Amino acid sequence: MTTYYEEREAAGVAEREAELFSRLPDALQRARQKAPAIARQLEGIDPDAVRDRASLEAIPVLRKSELLEAQHAARKDDADARRSVQERVFGGFSSIGWGEAARVFASPGPIYEPESRRKDYWGFARSLHAAGFRSGDLVYNCFSYHFTPAGSMMETAAHALGCTVFPGGVGQTEQQLQAMLDLQPAGYTGTPGFLRIILEKAQDQGLTLPCLKRALFSGEAFPPSLREWFLERGIDGYQAYGTADLGMIAYETPAREGMVVNEDIILEIVRPGTSQPVPPGEVGEVVVTTLNPDYPLVRFGTGDLSAILPGESPCGRRNLRIRGWLGRADQTTKVRGLFVHPAQVAQVAARHPEVTRARLVVSGAVGRDAMTLQIEVEAASGQLAEQVANTVREVTKLRAEVECVPPGTLPNDGKVIDDVRDYT
Repeated sequence: MTTYYEEREAAGVAEREAELFSRLPDALQRARQKAPAIARQLEGIDPDAVRDRASLEAIPVLRKSELLEAQHAARKDDADARRSVQERVFGGFSSIGWGEAARVFASPGPIYEPESRRKDYWGFARSLHAAGFRSGDLVYNCFSYHFTPAGSMMETAAHALGCTVFPGGVGQTEQQLQAMLDLQPAGYTGTPGFLRIILEKAQDQGLTLPCLKRALFSGEAFPPSLREWFLERGIDGYQAYGTADLGMIAYETPAREGMVVNEDIILEIVRPGTSQPVPPGEVGEVVVTTLNPDYPLVRFGTGDLSAILPGESPCGRRNLRIRGWLGRADQTTKVRGLFVHPAQVAQVAARHPEVTRARLVVSGAVGRDAMTLQIEVEAASGQLAEQVANTVREVTKLRAEVECVPPGTLPNDGKVIDDVRDYT
């Protein structure tokens, strides 16, 4: 049995990094030529000069909200009927249109995403293989097949492995159970919650599904307690992390230590609200540059929080590892009728070089909002606190107390804005 989906999963860190960044300039050049929105994002950037992580930082992070706004604006502006599908539907971020795209999907917003005809377009075959799926298996796919791409993500991955797929989709628990009893699938793809419902339904009816040996989960939390629940029923479950924009980002392996990053992406962890990477191990926003030629997103901020795990996985895969999904980076909140954004907190900190980290705590009750900006500084002083408070007022139009704390005091949880108000 082959250990890896591809042997390059065991490639050395330096070798992989060099290979990815040797491909990046051409990918950026191609994206600039075929995807108008990426061309705008790369204004003032020489693609040929982007050959390492330091030079990649010169490109501003594109956040999901900006992609949504660009698509909405493009569809509103229908004055020019000659505009391409790439511009009108995808906001200029796709390099392919109708015909080249095999399918088009819609995520909440809606944001429209293309799927090309390339094998394993979404990149999930690697995670299926790590979870034990092999050629000749029947995969029972309980992800949705309409609007969103989750069903197609797993189906195209299973086909790439040589598996047969039953498109179960969601709902209709009784029929799902009957189909599983009839077909005897070896593996399941879908949310852990839905498979648990099916298994509990089977138990209520005095039935079992001994054929089901493995599962690849996504879309929901999969804590160790739930993993043990499935193991007690003979099912070895793994999880994969991806988005409708980027496909598969990272996946769990038999080592059960974090999640290994996919091979054809460049992943960074940045401070929420900024484009600046955080120190290794610190929690921040997951930002991905994909080498996908059809939907070439560059420094795309997922809005998800995670952190890099040090070292290499005991399973032998040597790519970066992340801790998994740790929450959402978009911590925008409303204080006394005004929105406060993580980017504003970062802006305040950037104006004062003495501040190494900052965290805005919003407290109080309904109608009595209060803000305290906690700042990590080597040498606290009343004068610095007053200067920072003035900057907060200038940037946010709101007053805040400033609390100076020693370096390393603030929690490593990725929070830039911590809303602890009591609404009871």
